[in-house]
Amino acid sequence: MIRWMLLLFGGALLGGVVHLGTIILLPRTATQDAYARLVDKAPVNTVTPLPEPTPASAVMPYMDPAFAGGICRYDLTKGPIKLSVPVSLAYTSVSFYTRYDVAYYAINDRAAGRRVIELDLMTAEQKSQMPEDEDVTAADRLIVESPTVTGLIAIRALAPEPGLLPMAQATIANARCTPQAMPASAAVR
Repeated sequence: MIRWMLLLFGGALLGGVVHLGTIILLPRTATQDAYARLVDKAPVNTVTPLPEPTPASAVMPYMDPAFAGGICRYDLTKGPIKLSVPVSLAYTSVSFYTRYDVAYYAINDRAAGRRVIELDLMTAEQKSQMPEDEDVTAADRLIVESPTVTGLIAIRALAPEPGLLPMAQATIANARCTPQAMPASAAVR
């Protein structure tokens, strides 16, 4: 009886290890993740509007047709980027993902509390090289630290009615994801 219990316990333990190993390694070995699908469609450090999803073809899985979407494929090797997204009338959200599709930050229009969601995206090293400016407080400037040098920024604007979809698409079209030069004092350090 004890032998069967040990065999059952060993089998469950081995199955758990294989399951966890697969869950952890599979996303890194996937060849058609979101970043790979968007390499040809979205230039680096530019907001690219996504086409409306259809049942037969959608750039990304689980796209909601009530939302206009845009993507910024970022690369921080040459410096930080400034993201500016106007707020739509209904709802606007911005989500940040690493190169391997791990979400690390998100903000929506209600949390931003302004008519434009503006923030600076940079690595921790780039942030440490920024000069301290007493005139600019943390409330004036939102800085997001990226855990990786490359990744994706997903921008979504809600169209509560089908007739308001052009308004949501205009919000995405007016979004900007532009590279920023590091200050000269930071480059000298």
